[in-house]
Amino acid sequence: MRARACATIAAAFVLAACLAVPARAERLVVAASTDHVRISSSFTGTSLAVFGAIEPDTGSVDRALYEVVVVVRGPDETLVTRRKDRVAGIWLNRAARTFADMPSFYAVSASRPLSEIADAATLRRYEIGLTHLDFGPADRGDDSPEEAAFRAAFVRLKEDAGLYRETPFGVTFPGTAVFQSNIELPANVPVGSYRVSVFLFRDGAMLTTNGADFSIAKSGFEQFTFTLAKTNGIVYGLICVALALLTGWLAGVLFRRD
Repeated sequence: MRARACATIAAAFVLAACLAVPARAERLVVAASTDHVRISSSFTGTSLAVFGAIEPDTGSVDRALYEVVVVVRGPDETLVTRRKDRVAGIWLNRAARTFADMPSFYAVSASRPLSEIADAATLRRYEIGLTHLDFGPADRGDDSPEEAAFRAAFVRLKEDAGLYRETPFGVTFPGTAVFQSNIELPANVPVGSYRVSVFLFRDGAMLTTNGADFSIAKSGFEQFTFTLAKTNGIVYGLICVALALLTGWLAGVLFRRD
């Protein structure tokens, strides 16, 4: 009896230990080609390579089971979208909407079209895709035609500037468990801190996410003038006025008629 009781207690301890060990789930290893992009006077844009690997919960990876979405988001900003109306033959700014805490740069690259990866509710929860961005508390849940038109105009203007982009089939798999994507950064890309977020999906469910950070900053004379304008606007303004006066005086001297 004592031996049977000891065996029962030992089995209970083993069962408890097994239950205490968490099941191994999928993991993502993510890296970017650089952690710092410098903008100089000759900067015409660049490409950021994002690559990573999938560590599954089993010993092997079935590529067909997984879909990968890469999201690159720039520093937040507040912008105003205005609508022009024709009044007495003149186009004037009338109605306007202010969108706060919106990404200044937003690029999505996916292994397939987003609608084939997950449903709209899941994509909106993680703000994946241009049509699933969160436009703030003021517009949250407001699907009126007017508000939808302002949101669409905001996204369209960003797309026209090359700062918002959505690329299906932009994530490729060079190997079974390895993926990569190239994100184009245009010449007018804003400076600041950026976040690369990678999402792993299977059967419409988001399994795990991981990411990396990088920054974009001006360098050389551009960085000097940018820093001066931000930290000491009075001195920057006086220098600009002095340069304008000097340029005007030199033009008068060179083109003076005797």
